[in-house]
Order: sequence, then C-alpha cells, then structure tokens
Amino acid sequence: MPAFSKLYLFAYNSLQAFGWAVSLYAILINFFSTHSLNGAYASAGDLICLLQTVSFLEVIHGALGVVPSGVLFPFMQWGGRTHFVLVIVRQIVEVQELPSVFITFVAWSMAEVIRYSHYALNCIGSCPSLITYLRYTAFIVLYPIGLAPGEMWTMYQALPFVKKKNLYADFFAAFPFSYYNFLRKCGMGLCDGSLLENAVVLLCYPFLWLNLYRYLLKQRRSKLGRHQETKKKK
Repeated sequence: MPAFSKLYLFAYNSLQAFGWAVSLYAILINFFSTHSLNGAYASAGDLICLLQTVSFLEVIHGALGVVPSGVLFPFMQWGGRTHFVLVIVRQIVEVQELPSVFITFVAWSMAEVIRYSHYALNCIGSCPSLITYLRYTAFIVLYPIGLAPGEMWTMYQALPFVKKKNLYADFFAAFPFSYYNFLRKCGMGLCDGSLLENAVVLLCYPFLWLNLYRYLLKQRRSKLGRHQETKKKK
C-alpha cells in the first residue's frame, strides 16, 4: 500500500476510533450520573449521526480498492445503521429517550472503538494480538445485542409515531409509497396483518443482517487462523 494511503487510512480510522470512544464515554457518564438509560441520544446522538454519515467513506474506499473489503457489505452496514439513526431516531423525538436506543448506541460504540483501533494500528504494523482477537470476536455478542433489543425494538416502538406523523409523506408524495408500510413490512411484521404475512416479513430485516453476520464469521475464521499461523512461525 502506498505511504499516502496508509497515512490517510491511519488518520481516518484513528479519528473514527476516537469519536466512538468519546460517544461511549459520554453515554456512560450520563448513565452513571443519572442512573437512567434515557439520555443516550442527548449525550452522544449528534456525534454518532456525524460519525455514521462520514463512514460512507468506507464504501468509497472499497469501491476504489483502497481496502480489500469490496462495496456490498460496507454499504449494507452503512445503509442499515444510517437508516436507523438518521431516518428514524433523529427524526422522531419520542423514541430518542428509549432504553433500546441506549442499548444500540453502547453496542455500536464498543464494536466501533475496537474495529477502528484495529484498522488504525494495522496501518502502522503495530496491532497487539489482543486487539486483533477482540476485533474478530467481540462482534459475536455486540452485533446481535445491537440488532434485536436495539435497532429492531426501537423501530417497532417508532411505528405509531411514524404513522401518526405520516413521516416522509411529502417526500414520497409523487410515488405510490408509504414509509410506514415499508418500515412495518421490511423491518417488523409485528403489526396488523395475517399471521402468515407477519411470519414472513419478520424475517426480512434479520435475514439481511444475517448475511453480514455470516460474512464476519467467515472473516473471523480466516483472520484469526492466519494470525495464529503467523505467531507460530515467529
């Protein structure tokens, strides 16, 4: 990798790791001072929205071949999280204080501090074995926590407000499209409708996430196996 690319990636990943660490610190300080799960968005919501928006650069990195991650999986992760935090949570004040937002933000922050620290340290060829292990292990617990009691539960609780506010009706006025129905069918399957319909659509959101999760598990086997081989040679 050219020196400039290494320097750029080191700076980008270091700043992301720092930003997510600040977010986690702010959320936890608020929690310990108030003994409440309700202040996560007020504590770090704006910063998390900024960090998540900027992370679209990772899709561009993959598209340009700066990193070997490709485009599909970085875009899936960016799209899902950006939809959650910018399209739903940021726009609906009533859900910002929910405990499920606290769960999501803590899980995201912990995962991203580890992930970006690993990337940054690899750029300078000085990544401790512990960080590598955490990078390819912590997600096994943190990602499902962020998904089920976090993102999906928040979206479910947001549905009445999406319907009441007729959210994004003006934006999609020229199309035969209802954002409420989209969110209900693609994300939840927990509202009105037949049992069969709900059973099918309930699988949609987790199914998309499962592809990413399986990809990460495959990465884990590859990276940790290679890491162990390197240690043995040394």
